[in-house]
Amino acid sequence: MFKPRVLAPFRALERSFTPIRTTHSLTQSQSVLRTLSASAFPKPQTPSLSNTLLPFTQVRHASHASQGTANRHSRDPAGKRLGAKRSGGEYVVPGCIIFRQRGSLWFPGENCGMGRDHTIYATQAGYVRYYLDPEKHSKRRYIGVVFDKNEQLPHPRNAPNRRKLNMVSIPMEEKVEAQPDLSATVDEDGVRVEDVEAVKAVFGPQLRPGYMYREANWKIGRAAEIAGITAPGYDRRDRWTAWRKRQQRAERAAQMKSLKGNKNKK
Repeated sequence: MFKPRVLAPFRALERSFTPIRTTHSLTQSQSVLRTLSASAFPKPQTPSLSNTLLPFTQVRHASHASQGTANRHSRDPAGKRLGAKRSGGEYVVPGCIIFRQRGSLWFPGENCGMGRDHTIYATQAGYVRYYLDPEKHSKRRYIGVVFDKNEQLPHPRNAPNRRKLNMVSIPMEEKVEAQPDLSATVDEDGVRVEDVEAVKAVFGPQLRPGYMYREANWKIGRAAEIAGITAPGYDRRDRWTAWRKRQQRAERAAQMKSLKGNKNKK
């Protein structure tokens, strides 16, 4: 429905079309004649403007929820299922969740890890242990995993950590020592380093033991020294040499680029 403030202009417009009643005092005969004429000739009723605009009325609904309904569904949230998921002595596998918590009520011990939501899970397969470690921390409580069912935590200080790598035990083979490429002898002149004789092959080139088609590393490293070639020392203050090298690199790059362009044109 329209508000009174909206209908006020329409009411004034309606009064302008209806005749204005006078408040003059009428005589008794005039009042009787007017009553008889009104009963004999009834005046047709003019429809009002409010009745004409009735089909075009609008209904205003609430633009927001009433007070108190916003928090109606958050008063009793579902439980988060926190707490222990595996008891002490129970067997777990890697990745199995042992304890869910909010905050560090329990800390991960041996063979356990903690997620970003403080969930403690197993990193190795074994049996769960809830324990205290006063030497490590006086008040913290730990959760660990051991490999043997009768094993207890914590282990003594400086004891080797036991690890389970899920490998199959095989007999250990004897280690074979590789024959070196060089042989060193000590005499009056000092230490002498010599090559080991090449293995005699029936077909193909001669090979040294453990190597293929190459010289000894010590001989390659001393090639420049034997030839009397020495490299000049590096001087950080010599900026002209650095500029010259940079110019040479730029010229070489430009030359290669021009050769590449000529090749594409052909």
